[in-house]
Amino acid sequence: MSPSAAHALSTASPYTYLPKVPSFHLSSETITDGQPLPPAQLSKLFGVPGGEDSSPQLSWSGFPAETKSFVVSMYDPQAPTGSGFWHWVVVDIPASTTSLPAGAGAADGTLLPGDSFQLAGDAGAHQYVGGAPPAGSGIHDYYITVTALDIDKSGLDESASAAYLGFAIGAHTIARASIVCPTAAGGE
Repeated sequence: MSPSAAHALSTASPYTYLPKVPSFHLSSETITDGQPLPPAQLSKLFGVPGGEDSSPQLSWSGFPAETKSFVVSMYDPQAPTGSGFWHWVVVDIPASTTSLPAGAGAADGTLLPGDSFQLAGDAGAHQYVGGAPPAGSGIHDYYITVTALDIDKSGLDESASAAYLGFAIGAHTIARASIVCPTAAGGE
């Protein structure tokens, strides 16, 4: 099966089986919905040529008035793991925040707002880990998502997994917006 045919079979959103919630406006100066991740947003940690593990700039608006905090994440449902791959998760972003600068996902977290913090993700690093689709694995849809919550704090700490965070915030998710960047290894 060709990579594009395999991709067509696996393009269901990772949010398909979660309760439906409204969307809002999400934009970026560094990534474009429907376009591959630029080299800076690919992974140096995983040895991708030109990768910088630099999180994209993000801006959002039009979320529900009752929003009390946000979660920002990047997830690859097509990672050849059987469970996808969490590349980046920022928790407890204050509701007054409507953007993150490029590079906010650095390990030191100095560009993150308020008391927000980064979970380790599936690479075990408390930082943004860029895309790294393995050769021959076809196209990977990187979901960069901002989730609006009706709670101020998730109640979790830095030891929580991204999957557990999803479970913990499920009943508190009131809106969600994503930019999807379909990316293949080395221009497959």
